[in-house]
Amino acid sequence: MSQEKSPASSSQEPLPIHRLHQSLINRIAAGEIIHRPASALKELLENCLDARATSIKITVKDGGMKLLQIQDNGCGIRRTDLPILAERFTTSKISSFSDLSRITTYGFRGEALASISHIAHLSVVTKTRSDAHAWKACYLDGVLVPSKPGQTPDPKPCAGVDGTIITIEDMFYNTPIRLSALRSPSEEYAKILDVVTKYAVHNPTISFLCKKGGSPSPEISTSPVSDVLQAIRSLYGHAIAKELLHVDVTSEQFKDGIDDPEKWSAEVFCTNANYQAKKMVFLLFINHRLVESSPLKRAIESVYSGFLPKGTFPFVYSSVEMDPRSVDVNVHPTKREVLFLNEEAIIERISDAIQQNVVGQSQSRVFEYQTLLPGVSEISALKGKKKAREDGNESEDENDDGPTESASLVQKSLSQHKVRTSLQDRTLESMLPVNDPSRSDDSSGRAVRLGDIKESQCSLTSIAELRQSVVKNVHHNLTEIIRNHIFVGFVDNIRCLSLIQHSTKLYLVNHATLAEEMFYQLALRQFGNYRRLRLDPHPPLRTLVELAVNVERGTEQSGLEKTEIVDRIAKTLVDRREMLSEYFALDISESGDILALPHLLKEYTPDLKQVDWSSERECFQSFMHELAYFYSPASGVWSGDGIGQEKSAAWQTEHILFHALRKFLIAPRSLLDNDVVQVANLPDLYRVFERC
Repeated sequence: MSQEKSPASSSQEPLPIHRLHQSLINRIAAGEIIHRPASALKELLENCLDARATSIKITVKDGGMKLLQIQDNGCGIRRTDLPILAERFTTSKISSFSDLSRITTYGFRGEALASISHIAHLSVVTKTRSDAHAWKACYLDGVLVPSKPGQTPDPKPCAGVDGTIITIEDMFYNTPIRLSALRSPSEEYAKILDVVTKYAVHNPTISFLCKKGGSPSPEISTSPVSDVLQAIRSLYGHAIAKELLHVDVTSEQFKDGIDDPEKWSAEVFCTNANYQAKKMVFLLFINHRLVESSPLKRAIESVYSGFLPKGTFPFVYSSVEMDPRSVDVNVHPTKREVLFLNEEAIIERISDAIQQNVVGQSQSRVFEYQTLLPGVSEISALKGKKKAREDGNESEDENDDGPTESASLVQKSLSQHKVRTSLQDRTLESMLPVNDPSRSDDSSGRAVRLGDIKESQCSLTSIAELRQSVVKNVHHNLTEIIRNHIFVGFVDNIRCLSLIQHSTKLYLVNHATLAEEMFYQLALRQFGNYRRLRLDPHPPLRTLVELAVNVERGTEQSGLEKTEIVDRIAKTLVDRREMLSEYFALDISESGDILALPHLLKEYTPDLKQVDWSSERECFQSFMHELAYFYSPASGVWSGDGIGQEKSAAWQTEHILFHALRKFLIAPRSLLDNDVVQVANLPDLYRVFERC
């Protein structure tokens, strides 16, 4: 019996405590900090920002698991610091625990590169401004290793520019469970793009570029001369940017200028009640650090629950700045969360300010719903009727000497399926007088007859590719709507909103966006063979550029005086005047006067932003987009001088612009996002009134 009890008694003995091996400790710590390639990129991005970089380039292969490279033009790393660069708890940010109470940098623990070196192959190329050349070092498990067999592990001199290039290869090669738990490369790449996008929005004065390895064009490319609103428009789209509200919230101590650790300020860009999405986009930066705050997110969702339909959410960007003494950043391994004083009071102030601004902008609402495009429902109905006839009336059809099936369908056409408008019907605008001697006051409202525009002959590959992309992106049903629509009237002159009818459906369209797309296609069609719109007197180019620069926001962030910006733009255009004249009919004299502009549509006279000169295709594409933007009706142009000018512009939009849209526009799929919305359907309206 004693022998049988001995195993049980021994199993109750406590297990001995022993020290873990240092490599195991480091690998466990690495798993807490580096969850996936996106978390590694976040750490490296923050290092670039701490190094005061103004340009950051990211290259990714296989979602960052094969290759993740980040290059910046920051201050670089000194040669003497390279041996301990990838060791844990080596940092230049703090030297004592008290430094945490006033830290203003992103990193402070010195664990990021050490953690990466334990789960991937890490190499660094760096150069400071005082170095004559760059240095390259390779790391594994936190220590220097030779870059090639037979070499010493010491950093080697190499060619390079100021800044640092960090290359991570074969991430999680030694942790197969973590590697197998990751999602597909495309999903991991999407998470990387999400991280880059958020930091690019918060740092609009820094140039970000992110692309896949081997890809000629980047997925994300931002300009260093912009502001937060422009960054949101560039990265998240015009649909969000046009509905944004700007909210500033500050504490009383901040307003009084008191040096109080509890003072704070917040800048918020949030969408109004007209925007709604299936998933909330919430960007929160506290002291420029990307963090998460579930209480603040829930409070904002609660605010919008009273304005948006159930299951829809807003876009919110919030940047909160407070005294570092009131923020504890050392509460999460990845610094994803922070703690700060007066959290409930700050959240309440921010949510109340958002609610007040949303309420103040909710006098007008835009409601959208999705429906089938023309032709789909009618075809389905015909198929359903045909099937029912075949199944239930076979014997009757055999003895039927009456009209054909198509004729019977026409006879059974209900009132709600009849189209009762035509191009000859009068609109409200046609009853208004036009104070323009060049056009007759025709009450019949007939559109101007437009001539055909032939496609110019061009052997340039870039133009051929651009023309093919227009055809490739065509949406045939939307093109049918535009080609056969009937103009109903203007809804909002300032915002360029109009109503058109096609079949039994009513659509709300942004005619400025449609016109911009059409004029771009007309510019592409006539490339190198434009009519010229002669200007007399000739306006000085420099004067026009100076007017544009004076109203442009954010020019001071470029570090240049406005006169220098004007001189550079004017010089660029004058230097390229021969190319502009040959390809685009934009004539500029040697003295800098504008002699002629390209005339895209003979019957239409219009009442450029930034061109990429580095590549032929991008140059042509961006110039024609700017030309189209110049020709399209801009928001706010209706607030001009005199009622006659406004009515004349309305006449031109209705009878020339919409007629040209019918004739020339090849509608792309992108217009369906926000610029063409079905607002009514005659059969649905009949159902509503039948229930009354």
